[in-house]
Amino acid sequence: MDHSSNSMLPLETLRAFDAAARTGSFSAAAEKLNLTHGAVSRQVAKLEDWLGLKVFERGARGVTLTNEGNRLHLRTTEAFALISVNSDRWVEPRGTAVVRLASIPSVSGLWLMPRMAALENDPTRLRIVLDVDNRQADLADEGIDLSVRCGRGRIPGRVSVQLFEEYLFPIASPGLAREIGSGDPARLLKFPLINDSDASGWRAWLAAQDMDYRPRPQDRRFEDYNLVLDAAAHGLGIALARPPLTEHQIQSGRLVAVDGRTALNPVSYWLDRPIGRPRAAAADLARRIAEQAGLASARLEAFLQDDD
Repeated sequence: MDHSSNSMLPLETLRAFDAAARTGSFSAAAEKLNLTHGAVSRQVAKLEDWLGLKVFERGARGVTLTNEGNRLHLRTTEAFALISVNSDRWVEPRGTAVVRLASIPSVSGLWLMPRMAALENDPTRLRIVLDVDNRQADLADEGIDLSVRCGRGRIPGRVSVQLFEEYLFPIASPGLAREIGSGDPARLLKFPLINDSDASGWRAWLAAQDMDYRPRPQDRRFEDYNLVLDAAAHGLGIALARPPLTEHQIQSGRLVAVDGRTALNPVSYWLDRPIGRPRAAAADLARRIAEQAGLASARLEAFLQDDD
């Protein structure tokens, strides 16, 4: 088997191939794996492109393995059997009520996790498999039903709706807050400022107070917002609160506001899904997420119907 790349195929690609080979149908494989027909078709196309040959003959009543596909299926069957016997790898649950939801670490831990019980149990039971990653994954190719992300707009190849925006304000540890005191916003520049992935938040807040901002040597940056909050709680500088990600931190007193002035974050929160009709369980979860975010039902229903 010749192919043009030494990179390994994702396991999900081989699972889609295996399911289609066993069922003789992309539609049946999609139902078995809780994916869309299009997702299975794309995974098989990816496999055929990687191999440089056809593994299925397509017909009106389903698909049949080619000779090359049959040889590959024998090998993948043996490989999956070896994995199941010899591996301690966690096997994710599968079923019609299982929904794969992707998000970044901060949103997963600070917004989704406190709402997980409500998202899974109200009004009927769902099982959420949470994919935590900073990558902008191809949702359809990786079998992801929904994604909650931070961003500045829509992403090509996805259907997106804005969940909510946030108004930033400065926060610090109680000890540092006493040192900062109250007064003119320029007083904050006497202390280190803590940024997350970029300086856009502090730049927006200071611009709203008629001040320019460029990161200084004493300022800090952490890619993950969880670390931003930890750094602020340990007195390393002033961070920006991003409601509702910081609601529990402030309610507990771990962090306190040091200035009441706010500014709109140029980054907002988005709910994405792959193009194509979503599965019933995915649509159900999207409605629950929208309710938690305060998104109007009409906008959510348009998101579920839209294909662009």
